[in-house]
Amino acid sequence: MLGRTLGEVIRDCEGRAVYDVIEKLRRAAVKFRREGLDRDGRMLERQIRRLADGEANSVARAFSYFLHLSNIAEDRDQTRRQRRQWQAEGPAVPGSLRHAVDLLQAAGLSGARIRQHLASACIVPVLTAHPTEVQRKSTLDLHQAIAGHLRQLDTPHAPLEAARLQERLAGLIAALWQTRMLRQSKLTVLDEIDNALSYYTSTFFSTLPQLHLDMGTLLRKPARTVFDVDNTPLPPFVHMGSWIGGDRDGNPNVDAGTLEQALLRQCAHVLRHYLTEVHALGAELSVSQSLMHVTPALAELAAASRDPSPHRQDEPYRRACIHIYARLAATAQALTGRRLARRTIYDAPAYGSAAELAADLRIVAESLDAHHGALVARLRLTHLRQAVEIFGLHLATVDLRQSSDVHERVLDELMRHARVTLDGKPVRYARLPEADRVRVLRQELREPRPLVSPWIEYSAETTKELAILRMAADCRRRFGKAALRQTIVSHTETLSDLLEVLVLQQETGLIAPTAANDAEPDSGLMVVPLFETIPDLERGPDIMDAWLSLPEVAARVRHAQHGIQEVMLGYSDSNKDGGYLTSNWSLYQAERRLVEVFRRHRTRLRLFHGRGGSVGRGGGPSYDSILSQPPGTVNNQIRLTEQGEIIQGRYKDAEVGRSHLELFVAATLEASLASGSPASRAEDDHAARYGEAMAWMSETARHAYRDLVYGTEGFTDYFFASTPIREIAGLNIGSRPSSRKALQRIEDLRAIPWSFSWAQCRLPLPGWYGMGTALRRYLAEGGPDQALPQEERLRRLQAMARDWPFFRTLLSNMEQVLAKTDLAIGRAYAELVPDKALRKRIFERIAAEYQATLDAFRTVTGHDLLAHDEPLRSALAERFAYIDPLNHLQVELLRRVRSGHASARRADEQESRDQRAIHMTINGIAAGLRNSG
Repeated sequence: MLGRTLGEVIRDCEGRAVYDVIEKLRRAAVKFRREGLDRDGRMLERQIRRLADGEANSVARAFSYFLHLSNIAEDRDQTRRQRRQWQAEGPAVPGSLRHAVDLLQAAGLSGARIRQHLASACIVPVLTAHPTEVQRKSTLDLHQAIAGHLRQLDTPHAPLEAARLQERLAGLIAALWQTRMLRQSKLTVLDEIDNALSYYTSTFFSTLPQLHLDMGTLLRKPARTVFDVDNTPLPPFVHMGSWIGGDRDGNPNVDAGTLEQALLRQCAHVLRHYLTEVHALGAELSVSQSLMHVTPALAELAAASRDPSPHRQDEPYRRACIHIYARLAATAQALTGRRLARRTIYDAPAYGSAAELAADLRIVAESLDAHHGALVARLRLTHLRQAVEIFGLHLATVDLRQSSDVHERVLDELMRHARVTLDGKPVRYARLPEADRVRVLRQELREPRPLVSPWIEYSAETTKELAILRMAADCRRRFGKAALRQTIVSHTETLSDLLEVLVLQQETGLIAPTAANDAEPDSGLMVVPLFETIPDLERGPDIMDAWLSLPEVAARVRHAQHGIQEVMLGYSDSNKDGGYLTSNWSLYQAERRLVEVFRRHRTRLRLFHGRGGSVGRGGGPSYDSILSQPPGTVNNQIRLTEQGEIIQGRYKDAEVGRSHLELFVAATLEASLASGSPASRAEDDHAARYGEAMAWMSETARHAYRDLVYGTEGFTDYFFASTPIREIAGLNIGSRPSSRKALQRIEDLRAIPWSFSWAQCRLPLPGWYGMGTALRRYLAEGGPDQALPQEERLRRLQAMARDWPFFRTLLSNMEQVLAKTDLAIGRAYAELVPDKALRKRIFERIAAEYQATLDAFRTVTGHDLLAHDEPLRSALAERFAYIDPLNHLQVELLRRVRSGHASARRADEQESRDQRAIHMTINGIAAGLRNSG
C-alpha cells in the first residue's frame, strides 16, 4: 500500500516519463531477484547506465523512499506479531518482562526479593552521536507520522473516516517526497543534542515509566479490592545515558560550551515535560474537599498556593498542583535561565533537587491513596512520579570521553611548568617509564599544592581540557551529581592512563586532594578505561588488577562508587584491528578474566559495551547478545551504546521503543540470574572444553584478516577506489571527522566509516572475513585437536554451534551479514579500481573467503542462510530488489564523477548534481540494510 501510494505521488509530482523510468527499473530489479537470470541483471545495469543526468536523482530518491517506507511497514508487521505473541495465553514469550519475572520466581525469588534485586540494578542505553544516521530529522518526523497512521488503519473505520485516513497518509507520503533528503550543511554538536532529545518526547518519556510500572504490576500480589493498588514507584533500574556534548575523543567541536549546552538543554527538556504533565494533572485532579478528605500534608501544600481563583477554593489537589507548577517554573528559571512555563504563575521557591519535587508529588499521592483515590492517582500521577525517579532534573547522565594521549600531553605540560620533581629531579612526564609515571601521579594525588597556575598561559589543548573538566565540576553542582558520573579513557594501555584522569579531576575541582590514609575520598567522576584494540583487551584485566590494588583507588571504589567499577569494551576498533572472530573471542576472554580479577578484589564489575549497528561493530539482536555474555559479567549492571541509525530504528516511536527496552531489561535480568546456575556452570564447561580450539581458530582468522587488510600491497588503494569512503566523508551525517588524521591510511580511519563503506558496496567483510579460513583449517588440520578424526572435529563444531551461547550467537550474527553480502554487486564496485591486476587479485581473495565462510557455515550448522528465519529471509529478498538498483546507480555515478570526462563550467554543475545523487544512494542503501554503521 505504501509503495503504491509513493508511485502515485511520483507520477503526479514528476510526470509520467520519470515514473515510467523508475517503474521499468523496479520491475527489472524484482524480476532479477525472483528469477536470478544473468540477462536480467545485465539489463538492469544497462538501463541504469542509460539514465539521463536529471533522471539519476529521481531514481535515487524514489528507490531510497521505497526502502524508507518498506522499513516502516516491516516494523509495523513485526511489532504486531510480537504483541500478539506477548499477549497470547499460556507460557510467557522469551524476551518479555513476564518471562523474565517467571524465571526469577522459579529460581525462588519472591516479589520483594526481586524488588531488592532491581533496586541495585543499572541498565543503561547510552545514546551517542556516531555518524551513521543519514536521515534528516525532517524525514524521521514524517516516518513517525506515517507509522502512526498505519496504527490507526489497523482498526476498522467507517467508510468516510477510512477515506480521510488514506487521504492523510497519501499527503504525508507526498510531503516525504517533496522534503529535501540531504542536509545542506554539516551537523553541529548542538544539532546532535537536539536530535537526541526528540527521542525522549516520542519514546522515552512514555515508555520508561510505563516499563517500570508494568514491572511493579507483575511483582504485586493480586489486588483484594478495586482500590487495592500500590502506587509506589519502583527504584529506577533503567537510566538514560548520553555521549553527545561530552565525547571529545577525535571531535574538535566538543568543548566546555557544548557540555554546558548538553546539560542545559536536557534540563530544559525534562522540565518542560514535567510542567506539561503537572498542568494536565491539575486539570485531572478535580476532587472536591466537600466530598473527600485530604491529609494534613496535602492541605498544607494546597495552602502554600497563591492561586486567587475562588472556583478552586474547595479543590485542594488542583491548588497543590498549581504550587508544584510554580515551583517547577522557578526551577526552570534558576537552572536554565529561561522562562519555560506557558501559564501565568507567581514567584515560588525553586526545587533544590529532584528529590524535593518527588516529595511534593508523594504528598499528593499519599493523600489520594488514603482517601479512595488510588485509582485516580493511577491515571497520571503514578506515571509522573516514576518519571521523576528515572529522569530527575538532568534527564540523562552525560559521559565525558577523551583519548589517553591527550591526557598525557596535558599533564606533561602542567608538570613542566610547575617544575614537579621525582627523587629530587625535574620531571619530563612524557619521557618517564611507566613505573615512574605511576609514582609521580600518586605523589600528585597526595599533594595539596595546585598543579595548575592562574598566572601561566597554557597551550590551546591544555586550556580546552581544563575548561571542560571545570565545566563538569560546575554542572555537577548545578544539575546534580547524576548529571555527570563517568569519564571514559579511550586507548587505555597502561595504569598511568587512568591515574592521569584522577590528577586532572583533582586540579579542576571535581575531587579534592586526598591524603593516602583518607578513608572517604571526595566523590568525582568514575574513571572508566576503554579497552579497544586486541592488545588492549589482552592487557585490560592486568591493568584493572593493578588499578584496584592501589589503596587510594580501592577507597574511592568502596565509598564514592559504592563498590562498583565500570570497564568499557570496544567492539569497533578490535574488529578493525583483528577481524570478526578474533574481536569476539578477545572480548569474551577479556570479560572472563575481568570477572576473576574483580572477584578477587571483592568489587562489582559493570561492563559498558561499545557496540555499533553493524555486526562487525558488535551489532546484532541485543537480547541474544546479552544472554551470550560470560557468566558473572552482567549481574544487573550493564551499559551499552546506541549509535547512529540504530537509535532511530529502535526508538523512533513509543511502540517500537517499548519492545526494544523490554527485550533489553528481560535479557539483563535473565543473564544476571544465570550467574552460579547450571547454565553458568555449563558455560564454564564449554569455555574450558572448546577454549583451545577457539584460541587456535581466532589466531588463524586474525592472520587471514590482517594479511589481507594490513599485509597486502595495494589494499589501501583498492579500498579507497572500490568503496564510497570519500563520498561518505562528504555526507553531512555527523559533527565528528571520519578520520583521525588527514591521511589515506586505513590505520587512521575510524572504525565507523570503515564498516559503513564495506556495507555500502555489499561486501561487509568486517562481519565475516577470516571465519571461513579458520573453520576450514580447523576441519582440515585440527590445530590443538589434530589427533581427532575430521568427523569428530566436525561434530565438535556442531556441538559448539548447538550448545554454546557464545559460539551460537557468533554464527547467528555472521549469518545475517553473509545474507546481505552480494559478490556480483561487490564485483561491480571492484571495477572502479583503475589497476586491473590489483582489482582482480584482491577481489578474488575476498570472494574466495566469502565462499569458504559460506561453505563452512552450511557444514557446521547443517542449513542454508536464514533457513530458520523465514520472515527475515522474505524481508531481505523484498528489499534487495530496491537496494540493487541503488548500488548499480551508485557505481555508475562514482564512475562518472571520478572519470572527470566533462569539462569547464558544465563539469562543475554536473559533478555537483552527481555528488548529490551519490549521497542519496548512500542514504537509500543504508536505509535498506538498516544496520550498516
